[in-house]
Amino acid sequence: MAFSIRSVSWDDPAGEALRAAMRAEIRERYADRMPPVGDEPQMVVTSEGVVWVGLAVADDGTAIGHALLRRHGPDLEIKRMYVAPAWRGRGVAAALLDAVEVEARRLGAPRVILHTGDRQPEAVALYVRHGYQPIPVYGVYVGMPGAHCFAKVPSATG
Repeated sequence: MAFSIRSVSWDDPAGEALRAAMRAEIRERYADRMPPVGDEPQMVVTSEGVVWVGLAVADDGTAIGHALLRRHGPDLEIKRMYVAPAWRGRGVAAALLDAVEVEARRLGAPRVILHTGDRQPEAVALYVRHGYQPIPVYGVYVGMPGAHCFAKVPSATG
């Protein structure tokens, strides 16, 4: 089955559902490092500063992936990059990343930055394959065990 990437609003129900699925998966992967439910400021992403939300949608209309861009100083930060487990390994994450970079170029961002963790080796590998370079840990991630941060200048060719 094929899929496409579309821009949606922050409050799109399918986007909200995918963000909730991601929170649950991250909570499980990092259970021993997580604060109690409701006390996790680094996990909270609100609509503040969000400039683009992308949704990967299968041909049957099922939402299968999500990514968003929000302002972080002069840069744009990727948040909530997530692909439904049944769709992993099928190019959805790469397509979302390509869409993120197209939007970042359109918005004139000098860099696209992101944070991921050491218990997400598949995410680290994806970002490295797509030309993201390690940068110092920034913002709320400073001091967080296993934090990895990356950046890429959105080029004309992606």
